[in-house]
Amino acid sequence: MEDIDRSGFGTAGRDGPSLEDGPPIDRIESVFAVYEVQREDGRLVYYGDPLTHPERVMRELWAAFREHGYDAELETRHGEYVLVAEPTSVGIDGIPWTNLVLLLATVCSTLFAGAFWYQLDPFADPASVWQAWPFTAAILGVLGVHEMGHYVMSRYHQVDASLPYFIPVPTLIGTMGAVIKMKGRMPDRKALFDIGVAGPLAGLVATVVVTVIGLHLPPVAVSDAVVQDPNAIRIELGYPPLLELLAAGFDQPLYRNDPTMGVNPVVIGAWVGMFVTFLNLIPVGQLDGGHILRAMVGDYQETIAALVPGALFALAGYLYYFRDYSINTVFVWVLWGLLATLFASMGATTPIRDDRLGSGRLLLGVVTFGVGLLCFMPVPVMIID
Repeated sequence: MEDIDRSGFGTAGRDGPSLEDGPPIDRIESVFAVYEVQREDGRLVYYGDPLTHPERVMRELWAAFREHGYDAELETRHGEYVLVAEPTSVGIDGIPWTNLVLLLATVCSTLFAGAFWYQLDPFADPASVWQAWPFTAAILGVLGVHEMGHYVMSRYHQVDASLPYFIPVPTLIGTMGAVIKMKGRMPDRKALFDIGVAGPLAGLVATVVVTVIGLHLPPVAVSDAVVQDPNAIRIELGYPPLLELLAAGFDQPLYRNDPTMGVNPVVIGAWVGMFVTFLNLIPVGQLDGGHILRAMVGDYQETIAALVPGALFALAGYLYYFRDYSINTVFVWVLWGLLATLFASMGATTPIRDDRLGSGRLLLGVVTFGVGLLCFMPVPVMIID
């Protein structure tokens, strides 16, 4: 236990943090009556009694602790209220080896997947995978810019966040995307909105750039043997309205009458960017759409999020029973219906200060969801065997 000095300073000359490292004790006791203070592994732990509603305690004290370099949390231990203040830092500590290793692995996995889109055989000629570097650059570009949008805005609002973690998986595109880990508390709705919306908007700008580049690159030839092979499995992608609008605007064809010619794989990278944008804007839980909608409408987000899984399951049922698509084709919406159920049950992030957004951010949120709809495609991938 540490002695409490009512002037706002604790006992000096001890290892680790002391009361003088945190806010003045009088400031804390304006809403939380402290009767004991302990130091635990670099944290300041205040035992006491809230003088107001616990949520208001955090709203009142969070900023004060933040100014002194701590992230505070009100907990209960054995029936007692405990205010735990943990030192926090915003930025990168040391070399992010995990991020770098995953990035390198994702470069390899996307090169391998891209080789097939370029009609190459990486098993017969492993060195040929390097010819798929434009595909890898497109995929990592749209995903990386998306996540860096979150990261940069997190730094702006002084919310601790990790660098992007890329996820290498042997799929059609060689990855399951990228994520960042939010480590700090969300101070207010503005920060929640800005961090949530920055990823989709930044990623969308990168996606548009990649789309324009890919549309102007030459198509890829498919061998006659593959086209005429009755046992060959064909994969067809559904194009979202945004991709079709850009193709029409630049007078570059997406659809060709010649089955031996396909779009340049860089366009596939743009397709990934648009599909990722739509999925991230699904308004549930910790997805970007969940953050944005929670910031816009507050607790009403939970009601809307509860309806989303049913809508996704209904879409899968409609495509399967009324449009005669195979279960392989509609499974993507069954999967995301399950994921949306999980995300919705976890809930969205609740900011410390829950004040309403201004009209400018509300309008930007509506526009962002509107652009997300332009990235929607009922049948993203169709497998024909």
